[in-house]
Amino acid sequence: MDAAAGEAELLQRRQVARRSRIAAIVVVLLLAAGAARTVVSRMSNGHALEAGAAQSAITYVKTTLVKPAGTGQAMNLPGTLQGFVQAPVSARAGGYLRRWTKDIGSQVKQGELLAEIETPELDQQLSQAVAARNQTASSLELAKSTVDRWEALRKRDAVSQQELEERRSGYAQARATLAGADANVERLRQLENFKRVTAPFSGVITRRNVDIGDLIDSNKPLFTLSQTDPLRVYVNVPQAYAQLVKPGQAAVVTQSELRDRTFNGKVARTAGSIDASTRTMQVEITLGNRDGALLPGAFVNVELAAAPSGALTIPANAVLFRSQGPLVAKVEAGGSVRLQPVRLGRNYGDTIEVTSGLSGNESLVLNPSDALADGDKVQVVADANPTGSSPAAKATP
Repeated sequence: MDAAAGEAELLQRRQVARRSRIAAIVVVLLLAAGAARTVVSRMSNGHALEAGAAQSAITYVKTTLVKPAGTGQAMNLPGTLQGFVQAPVSARAGGYLRRWTKDIGSQVKQGELLAEIETPELDQQLSQAVAARNQTASSLELAKSTVDRWEALRKRDAVSQQELEERRSGYAQARATLAGADANVERLRQLENFKRVTAPFSGVITRRNVDIGDLIDSNKPLFTLSQTDPLRVYVNVPQAYAQLVKPGQAAVVTQSELRDRTFNGKVARTAGSIDASTRTMQVEITLGNRDGALLPGAFVNVELAAAPSGALTIPANAVLFRSQGPLVAKVEAGGSVRLQPVRLGRNYGDTIEVTSGLSGNESLVLNPSDALADGDKVQVVADANPTGSSPAAKATP
C-alpha cells in the first residue's frame, strides 16, 4: 500500500513539474513576442520620425528669373495745356477804342481786323510833322539855289572859297534836316497803321479786355490770342527720370472731364538741365487738337513712357533687407541658397532696378524668409503649399 501511494505521489509531482515547464515556456514565448513587437514598432516609428523630420526640413519656394528692363517705366505727371502760340495783343498807337470786331471764342485768321482805335493826338502829330517836312523841303531848295549861285560867283572869283564852303555846308545840313523830317513822318505814318489792330497769327480769342470808348495805351492788352491746334503741354520730370526722357518719345494725355478719350503727343524738346529749386527738368510735349476738344489752360495728366535704362529689374518682393544691406537669395545648382548683396536703383513699386550684384538670368527666391541662410536647401515649386507636404513644413511662397 505504501509503495503504491508513493508511486502515485511521484507521478503526480512529475505531472505538476511538466505543466510548470510548459507554462514557463509559454510565458517566455509570450514575453519574446511582446519584446519583438515593441522593437519592430519602435523601429517603424523611428523611420517615420526621420522621414517626417526630413520632410519638415525642406523649404518650398517660388523663384523668378532676373531679366533686363523691357520697355522702360511709364510716368504719370500733371501738366497744363497751353496754346502752341499764345500772346496778348496790344495797341501800339494810343487813343480811344472806336470799335471791336471779334469777341472771346472767335476763330480769327492772321491779319484779320480785331479792333479800330481813334488817335486824335497822333493825327495832329502827323499833320505837324508833314508841315515841318514841307518847310524843311523849302529850306533845302533855297539852300540848293544859293549854293548854285555862289559856285557861279566863285568861278568869276567874286566870292571867297570860304564863303562857298559855308553855303555848301548849309545845303548839306538842310538835306540832313529833310531826311530827319521824312523819317519822323514815316514813323508817325507807321503808328497810324496801328490804329487797326489785326491778328498776328491764326487762333482763338480767349480774352477781351476793352470796350468801346476805353482809353488805350501800349501797356494795356486788348485781346489774348491763342493758337489751339496744336497745343503745348509742359511737365516737370523728376531728376531720377530726367536722363530717360528724350525728344521724340511718345506721350499720352488724358483729361478727367473727357472720359474714355486719350490724346497722343510727342516730346518736342527738353530743358536739358535740372532746376536747382525743384530738382526737376522741364519737358515740352506737342499735342494735336484738330477737333478742339482740349482747351488751353486745362489741367491734364501726362503718361510719359521713359526710355529703357538698360538696368536689370527684379520684383520688389525678392529683396531682403538686413544689417549688411539689401540682399537677394539665389538658387544655385543642387537647390542650395546663396545670399547675394546687390545695389538698388530706381524703385518702380512692383519692380526695382539692380545696378550691381547680378549679371542676369539668375534664379531668385520670391518672398524669402527672414530665417533663410547661406547653404539652405530649397525646393522650387509652382505652388507655395504643395499637396502632401507636412503641415509643419516651412513654406516661402
